[in-house]
Amino acid sequence: MNIGFIGAGKVGFSLGRYFAENGIPLSGYYSLHVQSAAEAAKFTGSMVYYELSDIVKDSSTIFITTPDSAVAGVYESIKEMGIEGKCVCHCSGAMSAAETFPDIREYGASGYSIHPLFPISSKYESFKELNNAFFCIEGDEEHLSDWKELFERLGNDIRIISGRMKGEYHAACAISSNLICGLAAKSLSLMKKCGFSEIEALKAFEPLIMSNIKRILAVGPEEALTGPVERNDADIVARHIQCMDNDIDRSMYKAVSRKLVEIAQHKHPEADYIEMKKLLK
Repeated sequence: MNIGFIGAGKVGFSLGRYFAENGIPLSGYYSLHVQSAAEAAKFTGSMVYYELSDIVKDSSTIFITTPDSAVAGVYESIKEMGIEGKCVCHCSGAMSAAETFPDIREYGASGYSIHPLFPISSKYESFKELNNAFFCIEGDEEHLSDWKELFERLGNDIRIISGRMKGEYHAACAISSNLICGLAAKSLSLMKKCGFSEIEALKAFEPLIMSNIKRILAVGPEEALTGPVERNDADIVARHIQCMDNDIDRSMYKAVSRKLVEIAQHKHPEADYIEMKKLLK
């Protein structure tokens, strides 16, 4: 295996260094921004490429680590450059290999999506934690088991999923990662009204958030659920709704709380949540 990266952003930097640290050979990097490719090549001990056709020629596996919107266009550019016998991969959680590389078998190559369930936020630091990441992969049958074995050798947990379920899969990832940021932002704004600075509020919330997350991960959301919705305390929930100062925040609070009612009702089948449901309509 000799891996080349087209695109030199945070994902390309991080995954390339992770491979290099584990003895997987890299050919190098190509990018429309030559300086980024040069930085990535230096960071990973590989080469910088100035021509797209050259990195395609020199790589047995090609990772397209551009923004999602550009992946299909890059593939269209390289598929006529002699990709027979090669693996072409992207790291999008939202797109399947089949929709991104629809005719790849006609060119004698195989396509895969290889997605780390990990927030890659730094070009130069995130690779240090990729050994803890869970990877989900899907694509052509020919080399699926090879990719699974490779990441297992690196120490990662990995799951092969169906490309038909990428929408559901990525929505799940976004809810667990990105949507939480929206809830956190609202909670901080409410704490600021109470006189906290953002730094003070984050410090105050840390034990609450970390304890709850650890509990969810240990026993699941149903067993971890506490609070006024679970206790069926409609008066307190009504006061919360009154604290929301715009329709977006009220809708957010009600929508998430309706989901909590579902969970609470399953946890306490004997309880009557009719009034709570009316309040949250």
